[in-house]
Amino acid sequence: MSRPRRGTILVLSQVYPPDPTSVGQHVADAAECLAARGHRVVVYTADRGYDDPSVRYPRREFRGGVDVRRLPLSSFGKQSIPIRLVGGGLFVLQAMLRGLAVRGLSGILVSTSPPIASVAAVGIATLRRVPVTYWSMDLNPDQMIALGKITARSWSARVFDALNKMILRRARAVVALDRFMAERLRNKLDVGPRMQVLPPWPHEDHLGRVEHGANPFRRRHGLEDRFVIAYSGNHGPSNPITTAIRAAELLRSEERFVFLFIGGGIGKREVEAAIEGGATNIRSLPYQPLSDLKYSLSAADLHLVTMGDDVVGIVHPCKVYGAMAVARPVLLLGPEPSHISDILEAHRCGWRVGHGEPERLAELLRRIAGLPSEELRSSGARGRAAIDHALSKAALCGRFCDIVEGKLS
Repeated sequence: MSRPRRGTILVLSQVYPPDPTSVGQHVADAAECLAARGHRVVVYTADRGYDDPSVRYPRREFRGGVDVRRLPLSSFGKQSIPIRLVGGGLFVLQAMLRGLAVRGLSGILVSTSPPIASVAAVGIATLRRVPVTYWSMDLNPDQMIALGKITARSWSARVFDALNKMILRRARAVVALDRFMAERLRNKLDVGPRMQVLPPWPHEDHLGRVEHGANPFRRRHGLEDRFVIAYSGNHGPSNPITTAIRAAELLRSEERFVFLFIGGGIGKREVEAAIEGGATNIRSLPYQPLSDLKYSLSAADLHLVTMGDDVVGIVHPCKVYGAMAVARPVLLLGPEPSHISDILEAHRCGWRVGHGEPERLAELLRRIAGLPSEELRSSGARGRAAIDHALSKAALCGRFCDIVEGKLS
């Protein structure tokens, strides 16, 4: 016997599977969980790939019980901020016009892809008199200011902050990914108990430790007998990799080391330039299909997670959870304190080094590679235990859906 429908939840996100971006994957998890709880869930998203706009997706399909509707002219790639703003603006306009006509609307879930998606959410929610859940995946204009793209006094920064305050006032619940992000949001507008801090979850239903000897990914890419340092995900300006590239250059003569950069983003140009310059210990691969993720992540002996010094509480790299889910230790290239350093300290599953210290990073990698295999295995196992006991998809996604349904803790 099927569950009765509990009303329609409208989800606004410029990215959604099969697009491989992490934000889209998490939005899909939440949408499918809400559909399983008996809600009718409608998603408005873009019909082209976020990283590669030449990739086109079906205009409408049902995925995991969710009605996914893809809008044209809503994503033109990430080559520049103006191009991203145009795509985001057209997405918001179309989503708002179509969202006003969604039947049986009972609530809206909106994230920060694009950053101005909150405009559509507030407009629809006000006219239809329904609640909004605001899922803050990153913060703008904070990120653009931290990266030197705009100044805090610029008109664009003031507009973005006005939009932030608008959604913070209107949202029934605001979900921040870590304590640092929550504090930044409170500094914009204190929302009191409507603020919820909930980290994103790993896709552990697609993940699991694969031993090196049984891993076809390692064999296919000639990684046997190598110590593999892997970076997997978006290569963006908030996740600088320059120090890692320089450390790789320092370790070029030591054949056991391979630096594997998997994913996309404008930062991938730095990887390609190093390879063209003769870095034989650096490999570059595109995003891997979700079905192959457990093999690509498990191929690493150590996962590299990077975070810019100025973006604590602004972005929340999720790479750390994937590494922990496949029971691999983590090396943070970034600041302390941050949400990643909090995790590494709490669960004793990795190490940290700062940006601009390639010699120290190279020496640390030599030391880690020289550790007994059982010590590396234990470090990875502690990370996996943290996923199982506190950071699992089942626990966190369920709590998130409770929040969307209005069950604030």
